[in-house]
Amino acid sequence: MYAIVESGGKQYRVEKGTKVKVETLAVEAGSEITLDRVFLVANDAEIKVGRPVVPGATVTAKVLVHDRAKKIIVFKKRSKKTYKKTQGHRQNYTELLIQTISA
Repeated sequence: MYAIVESGGKQYRVEKGTKVKVETLAVEAGSEITLDRVFLVANDAEIKVGRPVVPGATVTAKVLVHDRAKKIIVFKKRSKKTYKKTQGHRQNYTELLIQTISA
């Protein structure tokens, strides 16, 4: 069984027992959160597609940790000029453990 959920303006395909890195959520680590923006729920027998969400469907997840992603380097250069700029970025995220999917 899997579901398509929305968190932080992005959509994620989740299954029970999987870990998902989503945009930072304002909840404490170790607490549970309910994601109610469920667009699709599928199991072996049937698929439920929402318009835009499936009514009554929820996904319960446990917040594992708040962390920052690996640093990426942004390098800009203009040829034949004396312009060079190096910049780094680390995105904040929240890691969730999917516990239940109910439709």
